[in-house]
Amino acid sequence: MVTASSLPVPVGGLTRPAATESRLLRADLGRLDEVSASLAATAAEYDRTGSFPHAPLQLVHEAGLLTAGVDAKYGGSGVSFTDVTKILLALGRGDPSTALIAGMTIVPHLLQTRSPWPEELYARVLEESALRPTLLNHARAEPEMGSSTRGGLPATTARRTANGWSIRGRKRFVTGAEGLSYFLVWAATDEASPRVGNFVVPARTPGIEIVPTWHQLGMRATGSHEVRFTDVEIPAEYVHELEAPGAAPVAGRLPGTIMLLLSSALYLGVARAAQQYVHTFAHERVPAALGRSLATTDRVRQAAGEIETLLAGAEQLIFGVADRVDRGVPVGGVDALAAKVVVVRHVTTAVQTGLRLLGNPGLAQANPLERHFRDIQSVGVHAPQEDAALAVIGAAALAKEAPGA
Repeated sequence: MVTASSLPVPVGGLTRPAATESRLLRADLGRLDEVSASLAATAAEYDRTGSFPHAPLQLVHEAGLLTAGVDAKYGGSGVSFTDVTKILLALGRGDPSTALIAGMTIVPHLLQTRSPWPEELYARVLEESALRPTLLNHARAEPEMGSSTRGGLPATTARRTANGWSIRGRKRFVTGAEGLSYFLVWAATDEASPRVGNFVVPARTPGIEIVPTWHQLGMRATGSHEVRFTDVEIPAEYVHELEAPGAAPVAGRLPGTIMLLLSSALYLGVARAAQQYVHTFAHERVPAALGRSLATTDRVRQAAGEIETLLAGAEQLIFGVADRVDRGVPVGGVDALAAKVVVVRHVTTAVQTGLRLLGNPGLAQANPLERHFRDIQSVGVHAPQEDAALAVIGAAALAKEAPGA
């Protein structure tokens, strides 16, 4: 077991003049291919060891990508939803574990103008983000209730104290747990009429314990461990989106399903990396009996066409939603759910198709396709999972044709 307050803060040797310490690094989208290639060079080793990717995240930070979504009014680059989608795709193509940790940090910054944190707290986060990778993530899933998308109140509680709140509970699958700077803990208040919200808990606060439970098939370096909060004290104002259960959406707040769809871009990156390896293998493999590369055969060309069709369709869906958000065109949660279901099916099928095409070589641990296949299995696990999504989509479709509708 690890106590969060005992964890080192990785600064990666970053030094900056005192006069510029509070300035955020500008997002350099021109470096996406370079950053992606650098992440890809070490992805296999992090997958093998499962160690936390401090160095890759430092690289993402130095390219200004961790804070790419910070709005210009806060001194950030203020990139669009479309640009964030491009970033996640590129990082996912390089190392999806690093991409997932980074994405969990990028998204809260992107949403700050729509669903703001307390101003003084956010200013503190930005000051820290200018100096070093400052990682954020929600802690929502629990051992008893599972995914929060399936309903119910969290067992984790926030108790009023003289100085603020005291947090107690357990959370599972907290991506990047050991490297986070702030946990956004979803909890219910102990009030007579409980409210639920995200309580912002600095990672070095006493009472936080990280339990190393993450031993998965894929995405091995995300460090998505269990975290226990035992009477963790935070100031009264360290609360985000505190409201009654089932409250109507706040005007201007985007449905969470849209963000989940955009985060699927990193898995599209995984599928694109798998596709690239399949193409390379097909060009380089020249069977003696054939006398020419596999890439010249009808079978391989047909499979390559199927893979490209699947991935192009997924890409159009993801970027289509991002573009609509950027243009201010309303995107319903049901629409985003439907798009996510299709994207998950497409990227999973594309990688499986490539694996079947290569046969045994594709399953060899020496080839990256084996790792891409394991990593892509995680895309369908992210909430809301397909069965829950289809139930919501189906209910909405049936309601349109209901008698008297």
